[in-house]
Amino acid sequence: AAFIDPTTVQFTGLSEPSTSVLEQNFQFDLVNPARLVDKFIDQTISVVVARGDKTETITGVLLSSSGGGLVLKTDAGIQYINGYSSLEFPSLPQGLITRPTLVWLLKTDKPGTQTARVSYETGGLTWWADYNLTYADGKDANSGTLDVSGWVSIINQSGAGYTEASLKLIAGDVHRIQRNDRRQVYEMAARAASSMKDEEQGFQEKSFFEYHLYTLGRPTTLPENSTKQLELFPVARTVPCEKVLVYDAIGDWWWGGTGAYMDQNLGVQSRKDVDVYLRFRNGKEQGMGMPLPAGRIRVSKLDPADQSLEFIGEDTIRHTPKDEEVLVKLGRAFDVVGEHRQSEFNLNSARNTITETYEVKVRNHKSEAVNIIVQEHMFRWLNWEITKSSEKYEKKDTQLVHFPITLKPDEERVITYTVKYTW
Repeated sequence: AAFIDPTTVQFTGLSEPSTSVLEQNFQFDLVNPARLVDKFIDQTISVVVARGDKTETITGVLLSSSGGGLVLKTDAGIQYINGYSSLEFPSLPQGLITRPTLVWLLKTDKPGTQTARVSYETGGLTWWADYNLTYADGKDANSGTLDVSGWVSIINQSGAGYTEASLKLIAGDVHRIQRNDRRQVYEMAARAASSMKDEEQGFQEKSFFEYHLYTLGRPTTLPENSTKQLELFPVARTVPCEKVLVYDAIGDWWWGGTGAYMDQNLGVQSRKDVDVYLRFRNGKEQGMGMPLPAGRIRVSKLDPADQSLEFIGEDTIRHTPKDEEVLVKLGRAFDVVGEHRQSEFNLNSARNTITETYEVKVRNHKSEAVNIIVQEHMFRWLNWEITKSSEKYEKKDTQLVHFPITLKPDEERVITYTVKYTW
């Protein structure tokens, strides 16, 4: 491979363990036009030059090459040639090779043909996971089902092809030191093919150290400079899912100071958008249960009018173990909107308290009832309590509160609450 890391090469004599490597040379001075010309400085070459409708061959000693021009020492004197049809070299210069090559000096107690295992790491091999989900409506606006398929995309730009190779993919956050001199090495292994059972055609998953290993049950060929897609797992049909609507007026805004946040005018931003998510469980009872490598999820929905699939959103997921929930953000709801405003604010510096009241309005313009989570951030300080609320709420963590509500068709709900901070 052109992007091999020579420091990672391991040579093991399998049929004769006494065989060892005394020296290793990695030769990568590859043939290309510029290197050929450089190698023939002070040597004789022939240059073919176009003269109108005819060509002329000029032979001489190459003195220099720069910017596409050549300086030759010929019998007629020194000539500068800028623009030529072709160059003719008498031989391939010593040291130039057509492919990157490892050359070993071996020591062995048993000369002759042996079997050895050679392994190395290389850059230029990239893989990722893609998931295609097809959504179908459920019994109400808040539920549905998914057909889930997973694919692995592999790009081979390593400078070598791998024919009838056994393929293993390692998924996980493998720590790597940064390399500045060559491409990043990805967590992918390709080795010589071994015999496989006929029934083991797809990927077989298992735990491997603190990661997960996906082994393809059949040999596959990864040509040089190619992209290959392989099915990660069979399509999981009718996986139950839940549609989740979340109204978060502040969004990702947060306070990173070291004290209580006292400015009344900040933190009262209000966005109207209500975010839409799909949530499903990666469990065997749902028809899934394989640990999912991180990747991109695309979701489509069948249009019953013409039986066509229409794209409705995409997201990315982290590495997801079995029996964990997958949350996919699709976009923003069209017919559900919200408003958020601060109605009261009181700062008592003497008693180190802030009391403020918020009013949140959420409107449903759909023709069916929807469930919505109103997400509020207690951002001013860690010590707080809600002293009054018009709705039941759930404290999710030290700064996050959920107000789960259900809105009937064309209903508006107003949530008011008062929070008191102390420090």
